[in-house]
Amino acid sequence: MKTQQNSSPFLNRIGLPQNLSWGYLGILIFMMGDGVEQGWLSPYLIERGMTIQHSASLFTIYGVTIAISSWFSGVLADGFGPKKTMAMGLILYILGTIGFVGSGLPNLDYGIMLITYAIRGFGYPLFAYSFLVWITYRAPQEKLGAAVGWFWFVFTGGLNVFGAYYSSWAIQNLGYIDTLWSSIFWVLVGAFFALFLNKDNFFAGRIKGENNKMKELRKGLTIMKEEPKVLLGGIVRIINTTAQFAFPVFLPMYMAAHGFSTTEWLQIWGTIFTANIAFNLIFGFVGDRMGWRNTIMWFGGVGCGLTTLLFFYSPLIFGSSFWLVMFCGVLWGALLAGYVPLSALIPSLVNKDKGAAMAVLNLGAGLAVFVGRAIVGLFIGSVGNEGVVWILAGLYFLSAVLTAFIQLPNNARTSNHVDVNDPVTIPAT
Repeated sequence: MKTQQNSSPFLNRIGLPQNLSWGYLGILIFMMGDGVEQGWLSPYLIERGMTIQHSASLFTIYGVTIAISSWFSGVLADGFGPKKTMAMGLILYILGTIGFVGSGLPNLDYGIMLITYAIRGFGYPLFAYSFLVWITYRAPQEKLGAAVGWFWFVFTGGLNVFGAYYSSWAIQNLGYIDTLWSSIFWVLVGAFFALFLNKDNFFAGRIKGENNKMKELRKGLTIMKEEPKVLLGGIVRIINTTAQFAFPVFLPMYMAAHGFSTTEWLQIWGTIFTANIAFNLIFGFVGDRMGWRNTIMWFGGVGCGLTTLLFFYSPLIFGSSFWLVMFCGVLWGALLAGYVPLSALIPSLVNKDKGAAMAVLNLGAGLAVFVGRAIVGLFIGSVGNEGVVWILAGLYFLSAVLTAFIQLPNNARTSNHVDVNDPVTIPAT
């Protein structure tokens, strides 16, 4: 598949598709709005009188809708186009926020909170992951790894960095409720850049008719049978961020037992993902040069397996040395980005139905939230902190083995080396 696009020497050099540049900025701002409550909503609800069990159930339902929406994002983007799917996500996000903040939260009406927060959960996967499908179709194939690296850079930067920094200012100056209301402003700004200023056209053989639309939705499941390598990619994607959602459940207490305060732990965790954001870009370029599969196997799978163990044992090795323990955590966060080329590798396994292939990856991203927390809940009582960490490390090593079986045609390193006749028609912009 070949794309034609306006050239920009600087953007081309850094692997950022010129024709989608406004969209990347839109994702950054949208995810910043979505991330305003990441670090404080649960304790805020508990302080207002909600039980831990109710808070946990609220976020569990939220996670369910994220997982469902993550799967739908790929197939809907293929069937209806990314812009319509992203607009759908924007509308659901705004409706969910209005209901949650305006009706459920003021009186802690738990029933309304469950429904509206679940609706809100459909929002960001439809918006962000549909844009990722757009990238896989429209970015130059020789730089697809860098292009998806930029996506994860803006996605993680908005959600975990800018969202956190903004909310730390906003809750002091606007208050908790108004901070949540302000998220609507930011997602609208992000949507303006991604949907209105972004003029790139997307026509990937749009299908017509309700029966064909349903067939396209089913394709997100049947593709795993038709192309087993896509299924393997979905499993690897689950493993990718399983530890990311497992660690916060038990590591803060483990670190506290070794002399680290809550503030120090938060500084370590925040620095880990600051490094992760930078390395999302680096491993995008590394994958384009070293090969996508090799990068995922060695840096992602093997690297994360080793650094997961190193991070856990670092307080035992280095005592209460804040900087050395942080360094070990940063190594893990950096190598976590070794999985970035997965978003280039899996859709490149198929000539068409790239949205369906991305749907499997997106579903894996959503399921990681459950798997990470489930591993802790199921095993920490019997095997303790150490046993859970070895399970997580073992999964990383398993992902390296699984990735070895995900080969492009002719064992090519990237899709740029594959001679395929892609039937997808994409007009010049």
